[in-house]
Amino acid sequence: MTKKPLESPEIVTFGCRLNSYESEVMRGHASAAGLNNAVIINTCAVTNEAERQARQAIRKARRDHPDARIIVTGCAAQTNPDQFQKMDEVDQILGNLEKLEPQSFGLDQTERVQVNDIMSAEETASHLLEGFEGRARAFLQIQNGCDHRCTFCIIPYGRGNSRSVPLGAIVEQAESLTQNGYKEFVLTGVDITAYGEDLPGKPSLGQMCRRLLALVPGIERLRLSSLDPVEVDEDLWTLIESEPRLMPHLHISLQAGDDMVLKRMKRRHLRKDVYDFCAKARSLRPDVVFGADIIAGFPTETDDMAENSRLLLEECDITYAHVFPYSERPGTPAAKMPQVPGDKRKLRAANLRAVGSANLARHLGEQVGKKLAVLAENETTGRTEQYAPVQFDFAATAGNILMVEITHTDGKKLYATEGASAT
Repeated sequence: MTKKPLESPEIVTFGCRLNSYESEVMRGHASAAGLNNAVIINTCAVTNEAERQARQAIRKARRDHPDARIIVTGCAAQTNPDQFQKMDEVDQILGNLEKLEPQSFGLDQTERVQVNDIMSAEETASHLLEGFEGRARAFLQIQNGCDHRCTFCIIPYGRGNSRSVPLGAIVEQAESLTQNGYKEFVLTGVDITAYGEDLPGKPSLGQMCRRLLALVPGIERLRLSSLDPVEVDEDLWTLIESEPRLMPHLHISLQAGDDMVLKRMKRRHLRKDVYDFCAKARSLRPDVVFGADIIAGFPTETDDMAENSRLLLEECDITYAHVFPYSERPGTPAAKMPQVPGDKRKLRAANLRAVGSANLARHLGEQVGKKLAVLAENETTGRTEQYAPVQFDFAATAGNILMVEITHTDGKKLYATEGASAT
């Protein structure tokens, strides 16, 4: 049976929230160019597994849509285009700069590989989006790239150096999205605490957030993506303490909880900095919860070093632990260091996840019996201000913020019945 051509571009997104934002930019460009019978795979390069999943998605896309144009882009396409060039299923490969250019999606495109030097990028262009398909919250890109060179990380070579989006463009995008009904926004970038260092006057992340919230009163909820714990500025601390529209959920770019591992990673913080960050945030905002990215089995990590990471998750009460077994990235300094065996990496990752699961279950248990404001992500599920997942026993309208009563939890999510309407 011959399958019908796609009537609109299909986007498959891997990785970070910035990729999700950029997928919507590409959806608009492809649609405007009339490129409807196409599948765009927006890849991630953080781990080997992410690249494997992308290749798997490419093969599936070709099986499901034999006549569609298959376009591969994203960080894995930027850092290692050769792996996709060898795949017969792929029609076109776009770098991270090219994927945001409207002309890349023209129907007359014949150049198969378009991947230029990402380090040549000196600014981040603004793209005015009307919405995000299938999503109840909106992403606002405020920054791209990274000036740091952590020894395990390939992302600067996929994203280039740090570039900030001027406040005016951020405000324009936010105003457009609030007019289209979005109430919750997530500020995205690769290293958002570096925001403003390349702009006139060097406005800090906190200063930008304060101005954004003042200029766009339609923003009812503002979330931040990953923060470096030693780069939070005083304006942001003030907002954490006094601004109810800034959500009490802070995600830490942690990576490890042992000082020697952190030094070998070339991170900017040490173990004590994370404890101090969590303590200060809790003193200013007692209802705050934390998420964290953490790598298990980094090269040279001993059992004692791994235990320090486990203890940090436990003692800082990290509610959302995003745990990744270390994955060698060719071309990075860490790939040349003495490696931890794969089975130990998996075991240490499991130990870290167990702590995270226990912390999450405890947080969820504390919410039972409370009335909470929840953003409905679809008819049946939503998220609290602290980002806890909620299952409704009623039909909700996606994008609305509802008051619900939490009836019970299974340790993984909350269950709620309908309360008074919020917005």
